[in-house]
Amino acid sequence: QVQLAESGGGLVQAGGSLRLSCADSGRTFSSYAMGWFRQAPGKEREFVAAISRNGGSTYYADSVKGRFTISRDNAKNTVYLQMNSLRPEDTAVYYCAAGPYGSSWYLRQAEPNYWGQGTQVTVSS
Repeated sequence: QVQLAESGGGLVQAGGSLRLSCADSGRTFSSYAMGWFRQAPGKEREFVAAISRNGGSTYYADSVKGRFTISRDNAKNTVYLQMNSLRPEDTAVYYCAAGPYGSSWYLRQAEPNYWGQGTQVTVSS
């Protein structure tokens, strides 16, 4: 069973950076595409970024493209989200996710199979 735990959230000023990490306590990390979603108060959960199981393909929401970078280290069972040039509208709970196809999340054809508990990111103006 996949168990995901996010870390690295916090409070930053606009223009600042944060690096989120998501560690899988399971034993099949490399078998899954990984990604990040976020949900702001009063808004629907939205796709942020995804990465294929071998790291060969990445996908980004238009709202974060050029500012966020997703990466993974399968040896450490960890996926990262480097967030630069943060804006107040990036404020949300960020959820780590895992599933068979990252591209399907990007295309909004499916949702991940597994979710972490979420980590709060707050960007002040």
